[in-house]
Amino acid sequence: MSDDLVRLIDRRIEYQGFFRLETLHLEHRRHAGGWSEVLRREVFVLPFAAAVLPYDPVADRVVLIEQFRAGTYAAGAGPWLVEVVAGFVDKDETPEQAARREAREEAALDLGPLEMIAAFCPSPGASSEIIHLFHASCTAPDEQTIQGCAAEHEDIRVFTLPAEEAFARVANAQPANATALIALQWLMLNRDRLRAAANAGG
Repeated sequence: MSDDLVRLIDRRIEYQGFFRLETLHLEHRRHAGGWSEVLRREVFVLPFAAAVLPYDPVADRVVLIEQFRAGTYAAGAGPWLVEVVAGFVDKDETPEQAARREAREEAALDLGPLEMIAAFCPSPGASSEIIHLFHASCTAPDEQTIQGCAAEHEDIRVFTLPAEEAFARVANAQPANATALIALQWLMLNRDRLRAAANAGG
């Protein structure tokens, strides 16, 4: 970030575990001109993440996953969330490569071509995480399965739903997974195009 916009005065690591917590002391340009006072901000520093919505346009079915989430448990909300496939991008990977790897690990899926939906910050006030969200065509499995990486203690239920049911299921969930909401809202807008291309053999 240019010193013309933000002046970083101090940056220190407070905690390093699965997440890294940093404290920043900085000042930034104000919209009305001039500089802010020196601000202290704590930030969770995370790798980039990749997420993908697997959709079978021929069967008109969405592949979703469900797993335990400590964050919503700590918030007093439902600890099992319905989500799309997602995970961190490793140092030697592109987001596209990570999306394909996670689809194999979490859902035992081989994906078709990836289409970018969006790159977004899920919690910009507190976290450095940027999620790269994709769509990919797939052949939806006939039955639900249990998947996940044993070394990461993952216990993931993989299941499919008709697209309309998936839209309602995630939209009515309280709380809902934000990445899944964005992905399924995108699918609502693009579903007819994807189905037409599949039926045309494209």
